[in-house]
Order: sequence, then structure tokens, then C-alpha cells
Amino acid sequence: MGNALIPRLLDRMPLRSGGFIVTLYGDVVEPRGGRLWMGNIVETCRMVGISETLVRTAVSRLVAAGQLTGERQGRRSFYRLTDGARHEFLSAARTLFAPQAEARWLFVWLGSEQAGEAVPPLERAGFVRLGPHWLLGPAHHRPADPTLVVFEAGTAAGPRLRDLAAAHWDLAAFAAAYDAFLAAFAGITEALDAGLRLSDAEALQLRLLLVHAYRHAALRDARLPAETLPPAWSGQRARRLFADLYLRLSPAADRYVGQHLLAGDDLLPAQTAETLGRTASLARIRDDA
Repeated sequence: MGNALIPRLLDRMPLRSGGFIVTLYGDVVEPRGGRLWMGNIVETCRMVGISETLVRTAVSRLVAAGQLTGERQGRRSFYRLTDGARHEFLSAARTLFAPQAEARWLFVWLGSEQAGEAVPPLERAGFVRLGPHWLLGPAHHRPADPTLVVFEAGTAAGPRLRDLAAAHWDLAAFAAAYDAFLAAFAGITEALDAGLRLSDAEALQLRLLLVHAYRHAALRDARLPAETLPPAWSGQRARRLFADLYLRLSPAADRYVGQHLLAGDDLLPAQTAETLGRTASLARIRDDA
């Protein structure tokens, strides 16, 4: 039955090789030292239907884009994240695995000469324009540009916070992405509850697909404070489902990692302090539901 689940999922979520390799590094490789043998990259991608040719092309492009760097050890090639990519991955990991931060807001003031270059990265991080010189966004993303003028604030009062959010953020698009995630993965919970048994390899495949799909939704979401969101917000249900499934799949998935994936002369560890921190954080998210 596990074998049937994965093809059905793949029918719903066609994969791009580069994006899936990014998911592999973020979920499996980076929290275990950051280095992986090319043969394991090829084999893991083959599990979800991505050919070796596509994998090698994608790795070359990720190297050219400054996200991966290659290392030779004997006749084997290994790849790790560059320092710049690691910073991005750490930020993404906080979004996926950490509980939602306290509701705080940032106001960013831009001088006329800053508007062109500073605005696009802020908008990608969930900020919206309030006027020609002001942007507003949740405080979980602090601008890296030291030349920006940034004010932090809490909400002193505001019965119309939901109106503010609906007017400035595309909540319908965020909700649609979470709804698609829920539709794709709720059936896996039902199958596990009914006694579905998975091999270690299948557990890793499903966990990677889970992370890949949830990352697609969560990293596009502005992650606004709960009081600004509509009742029965699908993002909260998606987060709980992600936490629950990740925890249920991880024992077998981690066992596969520790028995099959090479970092050099040694296998990747099944668990590290960082992976244990992730699962502890997800357990709090699941248990707070």
C-alpha cells in the first residue's frame, strides 16, 4: 500500500529536480553536517522519479548559482551548501520547524534612493507597502540591510486587525496553498491510522515529499500573527498535519539515512542535536493543537 501512496502523491505534485535537491539538503543533509555523496543524491532523487541526467544537470546549475560547492574524495564527488546558501536554509528551517514567534511587527522606512533595491527582498519576506516610504511586515523576518530604518512594535489595540491583513496581504492565495497541501497529505494520516506499514526507504520518500510540499506553502506565506487571520485558518491545520506526519515518519526515515547516505568515509548520522531539536519543536506544535 505504501508503494501506491507515493505514485499518487507524485501525480499531484510534479517535482523539479533542483527544487527537490534543495529539499533533500534542507531536511536531511544540512542538519547532519552538510556533505553528501553524489551517488546518494542520484539514488534519492530516483526514488521519486527524477532521472540521473536531470539530477546531474540540476546539481551543476546549483553549483553555478552559488548554492552548492563540490569536493572530491578519491573517485567520489561530494557536495555541500555554500555559506550563503546555509544562511538561507537556516532561515527556512526556522519557518518549517520552529513554533510561531510572538506577535510583533516591523515598520521599515525607505529613503527615495532605497526604494528600488530594498523593496523586492522585503516583499518576498512578507512585507507590504503602506505608502511610498513605509513597509509593514511581521517581525520574524528582520531586514539584513543595515542602512534601513526599522521600528518594532506590538499591537496596543485593534479590533480591525483582520481587516488590515485582508486589505494588504493575499490571504486567499496563502490559504489555497495550504488547502492543496492538506488535500494531498491528509490521506497519509488516515492510512497510517489504519495500520499502513512503510519500509525505511518509503518513509524517507514520504517525508521528503511532505517537506517539499509544505515548504512550497509555508515559505510563501507572510506568517502573520494569529489574531489577524480568518477563523479556522487552514495554515494552522496544515502546520499541525505537517508536524504530526513528520514525527510519525522520522524514526524509519532517519534509520534509512543512518544506514545508506554517505558524508565521506562515514555514513551520515541517523540523528544529531539539530534533528532532535527539530522533532522536539514539532512535538510542541503537535501537542499544542
